[in-house]
Amino acid sequence: MLPKTHHRKSLLVTGASGRIAGLLRAAWHDLAGPRIVWLSRRPPADILWTPGTEMPPLPECDTVVALWGRVTGTPEDLASNTALVRHSAALAKSCGARRVLHFSSAAVYGPGISLHETDEPRPTTPYGQSKLAMEAAVRALPASDTRHCCLRLANVVGADSLAPALRPQDTPVRLDRFADGAGPLRSYIAPGDLARVLLALAALPPEQLPHTLNVTAPTPVTMESLVRAAGRPLTWQDAPEHAVQIVTLDGTRLAGLLPILYLTHRAQNMIDDWHTLETAS
Repeated sequence: MLPKTHHRKSLLVTGASGRIAGLLRAAWHDLAGPRIVWLSRRPPADILWTPGTEMPPLPECDTVVALWGRVTGTPEDLASNTALVRHSAALAKSCGARRVLHFSSAAVYGPGISLHETDEPRPTTPYGQSKLAMEAAVRALPASDTRHCCLRLANVVGADSLAPALRPQDTPVRLDRFADGAGPLRSYIAPGDLARVLLALAALPPEQLPHTLNVTAPTPVTMESLVRAAGRPLTWQDAPEHAVQIVTLDGTRLAGLLPILYLTHRAQNMIDDWHTLETAS
């Protein structure tokens, strides 16, 4: 039997100890709106819980944001991304949540330009494959009154693989240069914009949420522009044979759902947004 909830409207966010969570926490710190309740296996969190153990009492909430999951590790580690789906569904049932926003990734697509939610996913990495398996597990959940939406997230400035190199240090940033003379091009989103998108999606009627949704700024940015916006020195290296130059997402579905929500697409604004939140966290 699931535990009874304490009745108070809340947004329950899992994965409170991750890098993205730290930036979201800073963005939502002075929020005048729904209470944000953080859940994690370890501090910092409002509720400590390890999936598979007895579930603690939870506040009533409209939305569960399933931020938790593994990015790296063995195949067994990455398989936890699928296993967590049923735990997210159980949290939603216990909270009475009307919607669950599951964090997927642009990695489910593989390389491509303006990748749309209707394009066939072709992941080329174990991480992308694990997120695609997670999406399949979401689709296989038993029918219920809870709406489940998989967010195919672009790179988050300050929380992606480039972020450590953008912090002040002595060594320059090394980027791949491809045959056309350009470097990598990616879809990104500023962390403050991601925070606003999540709250806006949580305010939509559940039936308006699609099963999959790209979450990205409206136009992609070059990694070179982010490096230069961060004021870091840059050196180039020849791109290895299997390096991927372009992975960009089509954000028209998101723009249609949230037409009045402006998302920054300039590298300098994205970097400034990250630095502001990192300083505040």
